Amino acid sequence: MIISLPDTDVSKIARALVEVREDGGAVALGRVLTLVISSKYGALEDAIEAANDASREHPMRVIVLTLDRDARSAPRLDAEIRVGGDAGASEVIVLHAYGSAASNAESLVTGLLLPDAPVVAWWPSDTPPVPSESAIGRIAQRRITDASRHENPSAWAHALGDHYAPGDTDLAWTRLTRWREQLAAVLDQPPYEPITAVEVTGASDSPSTGLLAAWLRLQLDVPVRHEHLDADTWTSGIRSVRLTRRSGDIVLERPTPGVAVLSQPGQPSHELSFPRRTLRECLAEELRGLDPDLLYGRVITEGWDLLGAPATGETDDDAE
Repeated sequence: MIISLPDTDVSKIARALVEVREDGGAVALGRVLTLVISSKYGALEDAIEAANDASREHPMRVIVLTLDRDARSAPRLDAEIRVGGDAGASEVIVLHAYGSAASNAESLVTGLLLPDAPVVAWWPSDTPPVPSESAIGRIAQRRITDASRHENPSAWAHALGDHYAPGDTDLAWTRLTRWREQLAAVLDQPPYEPITAVEVTGASDSPSTGLLAAWLRLQLDVPVRHEHLDADTWTSGIRSVRLTRRSGDIVLERPTPGVAVLSQPGQPSHELSFPRRTLRECLAEELRGLDPDLLYGRVITEGWDLLGAPATGETDDDAE
């Protein structure tokens, strides 16, 4: 069900939410958080669809905010309330603000937040220069950005540490979960030899490739070679990771989208299902834990710098 509220205000929207719950039986009980999505028009429905899917795991209130700050526009606030089949297991409030009505994003959402529930902010497209200092970011415990949506994704990812605040995260990091889990699992198996070098390759515009290299450099303290592939060679995300040790190389390679091959010395190669993670999967993962991701913070504030620094974990043989 979709209820349209043209030319309205926040108090009228709040009253309409109460009426929807009383008349239609929709309740806010069990909602565990408020997700505030700040989006431009073109990315609006994709973001709502991902939030609706994620709400089946995390029942929540979703507030979607689009702002048109054109001074020539008459001040106006239009709203939609979506519940039931149009909102998954959430209730969705879509706000379109124009002119001076769009000048204070915080005031537009504060009166619609669930009481005593955490707030998560998500920018699926355009991102403020410093998310934690933005109007929406200041009221949120977690702030989610997506480097892949920027004009220069790799450059944006490299700048994440410049404005990092506890609670920040980026979906380029979330997309690495399967890679990190698989590599960690391999290193937990014998032979327990130290890794002496790492090579990570991927598309030139893939922010996740660089983040994976920075994570491996931080965790293993060995030289990491980070190679970008031309678009003619590889066009999507991470291509491969090679871990070097004395008994031979461990290679986790994705030769085609959706499939990875794990090769280890003395063992047959294994094919693994490695599909690109959907927006819904990444969002749902980020909503599972609302405490700051301290490892992510270290990767973007320390790991990038370590990529260009000597590794103290090198042995004399490695340095020759």
